[in-house]
Amino acid sequence: MPVKINYTPNTESDIKLMLKEIGVNSVEDLLVDIPEELLCKQINIPTGMSEMELKHSLKSLSDKNANLNKYTSYLGAGAYEHFVPSVVDHLSSRGEFYTCYTPYQPEVSQGTLQGIYEFQSMMCELLAMDIANASMYDGASALAEAAVLAIRHKQKRNVLVSKTVHPEYREVLSTYLQELDVKLIEIEMEDGITSVSGLESRIDNNTACVLVQTPNFFGCLEETEKLVGLTHKNEAIFVACVNPMSLGIIKPPGEYGVDVAVGDIQPLGNYINYGGPHAGFFAVSKEFMRKMPGRLAGATTDTKGRRAFTLTLQTREQHIRRAKATSNICTNQQLLALRTCIYLSTLGKAGMIDIGNLNIHKSHYAIDRICELDGIEPLFDKPFFNEFAIKISDNCKIEEINRRLFESGIIGGLDLSHFYPDINNAMLLCVTETKTKEDIDNLVSAFSNII
Repeated sequence: MPVKINYTPNTESDIKLMLKEIGVNSVEDLLVDIPEELLCKQINIPTGMSEMELKHSLKSLSDKNANLNKYTSYLGAGAYEHFVPSVVDHLSSRGEFYTCYTPYQPEVSQGTLQGIYEFQSMMCELLAMDIANASMYDGASALAEAAVLAIRHKQKRNVLVSKTVHPEYREVLSTYLQELDVKLIEIEMEDGITSVSGLESRIDNNTACVLVQTPNFFGCLEETEKLVGLTHKNEAIFVACVNPMSLGIIKPPGEYGVDVAVGDIQPLGNYINYGGPHAGFFAVSKEFMRKMPGRLAGATTDTKGRRAFTLTLQTREQHIRRAKATSNICTNQQLLALRTCIYLSTLGKAGMIDIGNLNIHKSHYAIDRICELDGIEPLFDKPFFNEFAIKISDNCKIEEINRRLFESGIIGGLDLSHFYPDINNAMLLCVTETKTKEDIDNLVSAFSNII
């Protein structure tokens, strides 16, 4: 029979009684398996505080953070600040969406499945591609999965990736491929974009795929049609990693012959947060439908003839024989994909065009104003979307510039030498629709004071 204990916290007699009940003499006897050097001899816990005091303390700590409510940020490089309509937060935080998981049972998951289906449909329309799957983990893993698809489909061992692809995406790609019998080859860049002659010199009949990002890491638009033509001429698969926010005004990948289109949906209705979570997208032409990673939600009818939704294709190893699996991706970022779905529904086609134009006009206004200053010039002379790189005279270092910008309430750009050691004293800046003319003029003024 269990012993009934009338428990009064923090009394020595209670502790002794509990230790006796479980058959040990002291608390230390419970810790004998932990090495002595790992034991904490004493924990200094402050005295408790009231709820009001606790809230005040936590607020004081949070006020020390540099957040985008207090600072104007021009940092992009893969995580972008865009305006998120309040309806996105309101609808996506409903309990039936917020707490759902994998829709294994369609009869109780119709809302989730429809959300996935609508997301897939919108991404197909945005990308001008035949088929899009449910969301991926992020843009980097989507790019790597595209390379794996190409290797399996073509049965070739060379993967070509441009140096203008996000360096962290290339790191993930390298990690994916490191245990495969595959050669990862980087294509040189020229004036901020992929070198067409560089691709021509490296591509051959053993090339499985060519991976290119546009707008690329520097914000520059690639000469995609030339690259696609050269890739298909050598019977390889062309993979485009694209910024979906740009597709309201820039030709979508399906219209220039891309085989696989991937990227990250963070710009579409999702916040920067602390660098995540992110979600990716993955779209293909019909030829590769059954070789995609992840899953597809499809529309059907139930036994009463009503429209219904179900998981149509599931390619992961838990659903089919492991030897036939095309990927080990086991879930999706459905909540973020839902936010993207709501965002695209709210903006509509005209809204995406307006947002794209705002990003173009504001970023071009910014680079024009900044480069009027002595000691600053564009790093590249190529068309760009909402990111651009500037070269700064060597008498003022990027680290010092960013420190002084921060003191002025501005989060500056990315020091490109972190990823490209051969690019000295250059900064990557991002300007989206969230920046006003006054914001940009303040940035120019701050640069002027520093330089």
